[in-house]
Amino acid sequence: MLRLIALCALLLALPALAADGPSRVGQVDTTFRLVGRNDRVIVDRYDDPRVDGVSCYVSRAETGGVAGSFGLATDPNRFSIACRAVGPVTVKGKLPDNEIVFGERMSAFFKEVRVTRMYDHEKDVLVYLVWSTITLGRDGSAFNSVTAVPLHPN
Repeated sequence: MLRLIALCALLLALPALAADGPSRVGQVDTTFRLVGRNDRVIVDRYDDPRVDGVSCYVSRAETGGVAGSFGLATDPNRFSIACRAVGPVTVKGKLPDNEIVFGERMSAFFKEVRVTRMYDHEKDVLVYLVWSTITLGRDGSAFNSVTAVPLHPN
C-alpha cells in the first residue's frame, strides 16, 4: 500500500518537475465569490525551450466559484503575452517557421491555451502568439495576443 501511495505521489509531482513547465509569477483576485475561490488573473512565466535567454509572461483569467475551485469551470478566453530577452539570446539548432512551444490545459475537457513561436526571416525576429484551442462566444473569433523578440537587437 505504501508503494502505491509513493508511486501516486511521484506521478503527481512529475509535471511540476518538468523544466519547460510554467513558473507562477503571481495572481490577483478580480471578482469576489461568496462560495469557492474568487475569480482571478494569474501570470505565469514560460522559458522557450529552444531559445535560451527568452522568457514569455502570459496572463490569463480564471473563473472562481465552486466549479472553478474544482477545475470544472470554463475559463474565459482572455489572455495577454509579453516575451522578452532576459539574457543573451541563443537559438538551439534550426527553428521551424511555426512551432507550438507551450501548451497548458485550461479546463477539465477540451480547452488548452497555446503559445506558438513564428520566425520572421526578413526582420530576424521571433514572434510569439498566445491563443486558445476553443473559442467561446457567438462570433467564433479566436482571442489572441502577440509579442516579438528581436534576435539581434540594434
